[in-house]
Amino acid sequence: MPLVYDVNLRNVITQRCHVLKIQGMAMGKKNKDGKKQKSKKKDHTEYTVTDLSPALTQAARSMRTVLSRNLFQSGLYAGQDGVILSLAEADGMTAGGLAQKLGVKAPTMTRTIGRMEAQGFLERKPDADDARLTKVFLTEQGRGSVKAIEQAASACDHLATLDFSDKEIRNLVRLLKAIDNNLQAEAAHFEEPEEI
Repeated sequence: MPLVYDVNLRNVITQRCHVLKIQGMAMGKKNKDGKKQKSKKKDHTEYTVTDLSPALTQAARSMRTVLSRNLFQSGLYAGQDGVILSLAEADGMTAGGLAQKLGVKAPTMTRTIGRMEAQGFLERKPDADDARLTKVFLTEQGRGSVKAIEQAASACDHLATLDFSDKEIRNLVRLLKAIDNNLQAEAAHFEEPEEI
């Protein structure tokens, strides 16, 4: 015998569910405060390793776009945050040392330093021990921008991990670090061809 759809039964069930929700007795996952959690729509797509590179590239691009937008309010452009944070950690680095630490080529770093010096974030001074070397230092404005960079990064991190549990965030960071380590190990074996 086929199932017959009973409109009256549906109305009774709907009304009963509504009453239970009003009384706070509706079923569902609850958080630590005993409040019902918002349900997340789960992605049931079957992903494979070939989906990794495009997804990771797009996520990194989106993250960088949001971070750049947040940094722009403090007068900084994309990539300048890394320079300031590196110098905040170890002030007085050479342009080559900064380039190596941040994984960019020396001419790119030299242009970035020049731009940031014109903006008032950095200053170049000759090395006290070796006058042939020039070292890069943060100015007061540069040191003052560290807090703004940290706030911009924190806001970006919060937005990127919205509705993630602490465990999911820990796992994500662990996996991203493992991916980076694998790629860095491979990059160490690869020598760039000489430019002509």
